[in-house]
Amino acid sequence: MNIFGIGLPEMIVILVVALLIFGPKKLPEIGRSLGQAINSFKAGAKEFENEFKREASKLEEGVKVSTYESESEPEKVVNVSSATDTNQKS
Repeated sequence: MNIFGIGLPEMIVILVVALLIFGPKKLPEIGRSLGQAINSFKAGAKEFENEFKREASKLEEGVKVSTYESESEPEKVVNVSSATDTNQKS
């Protein structure tokens, strides 16, 4: 079992030190608050990811719409040779 690069013996030592420092009454409260902090961080990260995906899809849709509009509108072609021919005849 290897969590964050810490093996089982190291985890036991950390838990014993935490138990000695905070005491058995305070340890569950600290664990609970740590769990809530991790959950709120996950929720914030998920909201950020959803917002990022939503904005990316809006940009993609805008690119598709502008590409479609430019393909559907015919380009205006000006015949330059006929304009220069009339100027040379005068």
